[in-house]
Amino acid sequence: MNVLVVLIPVSVFLGALGLVACIWTLRHGQYEDLEGDAARVLLDDDDAPRAPRAPRAPRDDANSSERSD
Repeated sequence: MNVLVVLIPVSVFLGALGLVACIWTLRHGQYEDLEGDAARVLLDDDDAPRAPRAPRAPRDDANSSERSD
């Protein structure tokens, strides 16, 4: 029974926190354009070809055994 003294306030707090988060998202327009978001998921924005990468220069490791000083 002593556990309920802790669990009930914690559950009420978490429920109120979820309600506040839901109201915040509603007021800040998170659900304004649901159809546009659904269509944007299906679009492929990679229409432009990518530029080829330049070849990488060989690394000069400091721990190389062929190093001459």
